[in-house]
Amino acid sequence: MSDQTPNSDPLLQSFRGKLLLATPDMGDPRFHFAVVYVVGHDASGAMGIIINKEKPGLLISDLLEQIGIEGDVKVADTAVLNGGPVDIDRGFVLHSSDYFAPDSSLKVSDTLSMTPTKGVLESLVLDTHPNQAVLAIGYAGWGPGQLETEIADNAWLVTDADEALIFSEDLDGKWATALSDMGISPSSLSQSGGRA
Repeated sequence: MSDQTPNSDPLLQSFRGKLLLATPDMGDPRFHFAVVYVVGHDASGAMGIIINKEKPGLLISDLLEQIGIEGDVKVADTAVLNGGPVDIDRGFVLHSSDYFAPDSSLKVSDTLSMTPTKGVLESLVLDTHPNQAVLAIGYAGWGPGQLETEIADNAWLVTDADEALIFSEDLDGKWATALSDMGISPSSLSQSGGRA
């Protein structure tokens, strides 16, 4: 997904930089109550990171140690996220744009980028670290038109991204908080129809 042409089709609405909130109509149990930050979306498909599900018992410092990166973590040593069912052996760091690797970072918004390389992991223990970062294993992916179809089928609600929510350590509360920010009560969502 090219940063230069986020919308190669002028009729395509890009959801890059938005949050997706799974509704009760979400049929895939892997996305039950998921909050996904969309890092790329164009005519070829979409990519996002689930920001409210963790790899149980695994902190950023644990993962860095496992792959041989030594030193104290300079960002919040939060839980490693279960970013989605695609590329489940690969790490993706969603971070503030004060860190940017021209050859590997994807600019998602004016203030956020995503980098999938070991260099950004190494930066987390160095003075070159981003101000804020979360580490996810795997990502969520959609083929051409798939995300648009799922949104039309009421599987997802789309809302603006709140950076405080993205980097919040309250993973369990993110879905309800994002709904509340939209003015929606979780109890107002009903099966087969989205909002009651």
